[in-house]
Amino acid sequence: MLVPLDHPKFRHVVPEIFIRRVVVDCMNHACTVTGGDSPHGAKPDACCQYGADVDLFERDKILARAGEIRALLRADARDVAWFETEVEPDADAPSGGLVRTAVHGDGCVFLAHDRRGCAIHRASLENRWDFRGTKPHVCRLFPLTYTTDAIMISDDYTDYSCAYVADAPTLYRGARDLLGELFGAELVRALDALETQTLAR
Repeated sequence: MLVPLDHPKFRHVVPEIFIRRVVVDCMNHACTVTGGDSPHGAKPDACCQYGADVDLFERDKILARAGEIRALLRADARDVAWFETEVEPDADAPSGGLVRTAVHGDGCVFLAHDRRGCAIHRASLENRWDFRGTKPHVCRLFPLTYTTDAIMISDDYTDYSCAYVADAPTLYRGARDLLGELFGAELVRALDALETQTLAR
């Protein structure tokens, strides 16, 4: 179910974003599959198994950090193509286009290492740089997603253990700062107002 949102771009939102919860620190939560038909079972980083859409600006920043990221990857993943070659035009993407990360083995190529989490995120922590603008925003936003005019919840959100931690923040509160970073303060104000209305009901 969608409810109206008072915003010039996003006209609707799924109200469950103000109620459902998700673990924000995915680097320290060993997410596992709890439902669906995934063959990954108890494998950590389950939500990253299919790869991700990447804005062309983000792709270029990832490639600019390739040395630091490559150092964390297994030998078999260091020199493969990290991105598919086909560019998908997307009017909502800052650059106007998206590419997808390659799947290597049984997950996103940036999972091909011997530690937890995304190699892009891990490289930023180990080398002390800000991953904003480099780690794909769709990964940072998950399980929230969006269409041309609506903020939604990813279909597979309930398949993962991070959705069932009682003291985790709500999906909205976990992504509030990022939504403001991506789409501006006006969206946050509109969502704050709708959050108040939703919780009051």
